Amino acid sequence: MKILIKNGRVVDPANNLDDIRDILVEGARISKVAKDITFAADETIDASGKIVAPGLIDMHVHLREPGREDKETVLTGTMAALKGGFTTILAMPNTQPAIDSIENVNLLKDIIRETARANVLIAAAITRARIGEEITDAAKLKKEGVIAVSDDGSSVESREVFFKAMKKAKEARVLVICHSEDKALSASGVVNQGAVSTRLGLRGISNESEYKRVQRDIQLAEKTKCTIHIAHVSCAESVEIIAKAKKKGVKVSAETCPHYFTLTEEAARGYDTNMKMNPPLRSRKDKDAIIQGLKKGILDAISSDHAPHTVSEKEIEFDRAEFGATGLETELAVSVTELIGKGVLDWSDLVVRMSVNPSRILGIDKGSLTTGKAADIVIIDPDKEWIVEKGGFVSKSKNSPFIGMKLKGLVEYTICAGKIAYKAGQ
Repeated sequence: MKILIKNGRVVDPANNLDDIRDILVEGARISKVAKDITFAADETIDASGKIVAPGLIDMHVHLREPGREDKETVLTGTMAALKGGFTTILAMPNTQPAIDSIENVNLLKDIIRETARANVLIAAAITRARIGEEITDAAKLKKEGVIAVSDDGSSVESREVFFKAMKKAKEARVLVICHSEDKALSASGVVNQGAVSTRLGLRGISNESEYKRVQRDIQLAEKTKCTIHIAHVSCAESVEIIAKAKKKGVKVSAETCPHYFTLTEEAARGYDTNMKMNPPLRSRKDKDAIIQGLKKGILDAISSDHAPHTVSEKEIEFDRAEFGATGLETELAVSVTELIGKGVLDWSDLVVRMSVNPSRILGIDKGSLTTGKAADIVIIDPDKEWIVEKGGFVSKSKNSPFIGMKLKGLVEYTICAGKIAYKAGQ
């Protein structure tokens, strides 16, 4: 199939391009990026007034399959990704069973091959069953196509075990993604520790439970010279620790999520369990630090931490409800509204944090609109306003903290491997 995208504002920071261009797609590749392309394509898309960017990359997604298909599947998760403008996502390994062996990697690969609508990359577990005891074989897992290891949802509690795991990952040249949480400090907390938790009578989770573990993980990375990525950063102290580590030359990158630069602990006042996530929504001071971390490039990437749950797991007492929120379908628009709309980032900056940097961190050949590269492209109406409605989600789960919010920025087309994989309204 041949697709011609006409008159769009092409934002391609990898090639220092932000200008009106046409893009010709032939087969699965980009064949030409230029002004005034004349070509008899199978489909011509008028992108006048629209942003045309490399397909977005989310390096932190919970697809739940295998094992919890009642929450999400590879099919529904990738359909949600495409609606959000994402052509590539990294699947976290906290499935049932965990992705902790070659057999389970191959099980997931088969599901992806048969049902995925977008590119799905695989992160395997750091330890067997993600319980922090026996290290998985990073080198063998890499040979099967795994590009990162993580016990996401849990931190590796043992310093000794994590040190050994990092050494093995370093030898195998595999990225380690850290869920930095000290369970002894977060204990059985459910919201941020502070005035709001006190007023609500809910147990709090301290900033210390995150940043102390961020500090430990970075220290181990420095000792082993392992490349690590800190997931879902939520507090000011973590941003500061990461900034200092980068200055020292530690091989560390970091991400945050839209809820941490948009919402604060105040959102939990109504006991809405859609506001319950781990790490929790923090204070205004923390939110401001996250925004500055993104602006300064201390936080390299924006990810969703897409965590779908069933109604029965969410619409119960706050203490008992599961942690987590869906995010693939709102991630871009929340970022446009809160970051571009408020002058924190420009479009080029946002594409860097949602496509270029994730591609670089994961070591994949994505994140650009270079001639000859895979035709993974998103076309966005930057001015279109829309309201997040529960009935509008493609994901199996609807547990979003942004329901009812008016957002700006709507994905009109998502092209994946040269095919129109999503079109607004269809």
